[in-house]
Amino acid sequence: MTAQSDIQNIFFLGIGGIGMSALARYFYRHGYCVSGYDRTPSELTENLEDEGIKITYQDSLDFLQSLELPVRTSLVVRTPAVPEDNLIYTYLREQGYTILKRAEVLGLVTREKKALCVAGTHGKTTTSTMIAHLMKDERSGVNAFLGGISMNYHTNVLIDPESEYVVVEADEYDRSFHHLTPYISVVTAVDADHLDIYGTEEAYREAFAHYTSLITGALVMKEGIALQPRLQEGVKCYTYGWDFAQNIRIKDGQIVFDYISELATIRDIQLGVPVWVNIENAVAAITVALLVGVSSEQIKERMASFKGVWRRFNIHVNTAKVAFVDDYAHHPEEIATAIDSVRKLYPDRKLIGVFQPHLFTRTRDFADGFRRVLATLDECVLLPIYPAREEPIPGVTSEILGGEVVEKHDLISELKKRVAASEQPVVVLTIGAGDIDRLVPEVAEALSY
Repeated sequence: MTAQSDIQNIFFLGIGGIGMSALARYFYRHGYCVSGYDRTPSELTENLEDEGIKITYQDSLDFLQSLELPVRTSLVVRTPAVPEDNLIYTYLREQGYTILKRAEVLGLVTREKKALCVAGTHGKTTTSTMIAHLMKDERSGVNAFLGGISMNYHTNVLIDPESEYVVVEADEYDRSFHHLTPYISVVTAVDADHLDIYGTEEAYREAFAHYTSLITGALVMKEGIALQPRLQEGVKCYTYGWDFAQNIRIKDGQIVFDYISELATIRDIQLGVPVWVNIENAVAAITVALLVGVSSEQIKERMASFKGVWRRFNIHVNTAKVAFVDDYAHHPEEIATAIDSVRKLYPDRKLIGVFQPHLFTRTRDFADGFRRVLATLDECVLLPIYPAREEPIPGVTSEILGGEVVEKHDLISELKKRVAASEQPVVVLTIGAGDIDRLVPEVAEALSY
């Protein structure tokens, strides 16, 4: 770690987050003594512990004292999800430890490597994971910090000290992406989100405009989005869109298309994950891969072998009677995209959606948008709002979005009842960024008949 050359120990506050766990793995594999705290155990934290990283789930000082972390040689990495009054955080702050946000530490990494970043309201995780997969093969590797678990590699971090590149999902929450130094960056969308941080749509888009000023090599921007980039002199700008995907064919559960742009023409690309929205993600990823010198042959081969990302349109059950799809969508536009993809794959089936709203502020700020897209479902089931870092807001509940609200422990019986009552084949779509994913195995088992 160039900027902290005397650091030997790194303590992660909120180590169970998808981005934090990736950084923890990266530094642990580079020889640092890594430990951390998280509020609750998860599969991610269990995997970290299996690899040798010490973790506590108790907000007390006993664990810290057992670690013996010298102030001079220790760095604390904190996620904003950890509250200010957390006892461990308060102690570390008062003792004078160097405390950096995850984004600041990730920024250090992007200054040491050529960073291929993906920013935008939607599509970041799939697009960044695609880029990493296109670049990695038997002959060469890549470093990558991903916002989801790659189904090809069963991890959210790829490490290759010999590679000059690092793929990074550029998170706009809390302006985190302003700490990065992108060599090449994709911007997929700038639909307003995180208004609890930004306040207005204009401020949100301004943050993206500033982000583009940090790029040192090239911007790959989706055409038509409401963004006026501020590029440094010499930085090239490429736009991408649906016109790059020609001759799209959907047959026997597969999607094939031709990529055509000023950079290359690649015929008969088969999407490893045949979801309509992945065509657009693939076009962006292919453009970046071409810019860094990946061959057309490798792109075609690797795209066909791409298995997707956990909780990005995963199909868990697919029978003549019922299909079950799970997706991370938690913004109205993301939900609309997920619904559209289901309709294209299963045009003759009834669509039952299960949505767990994420955050009270997001539910409040985008209630009209949620109501609009949820109304396009044939049937809608809502779970209570997942609060994450927030306290309840009076009057803001799942009920304001329409649809029937059920508790998590009643969901399985509710779905079995609705599927049994349907006179036509059914698709069940679970969506949300909270802990709805923990119900996926139960739902899959219940619907596998």
